[in-house]
Amino acid sequence: MTEKRIEQKLVTAVKARGGIAPKFVSPGIDGMPDRLVLLQNGKMAFVEVKTTGLRMRRLQLLRKKQLEALGYKVFCLNDENKVEEIVNEIQAL
Repeated sequence: MTEKRIEQKLVTAVKARGGIAPKFVSPGIDGMPDRLVLLQNGKMAFVEVKTTGLRMRRLQLLRKKQLEALGYKVFCLNDENKVEEIVNEIQAL
């Protein structure tokens, strides 16, 4: 499945729970995750979306490590069947 389609499923799932998943753009800092997932009660995480089966590149893994060192959760979503699982995990934070 394409990245765009998986990303649409993520946005739809987050909206269904009353949250938002804006596209995250960070000029000047390459490798940042694609989406910021914001749910009720201050639950938030970053999500890097990939085409089915693909993995994060080296720079994206570095950014993931940096964000996690600051206490943020970062997910790689490369399977449409994992959308609900990831949103559930963010909601449980």
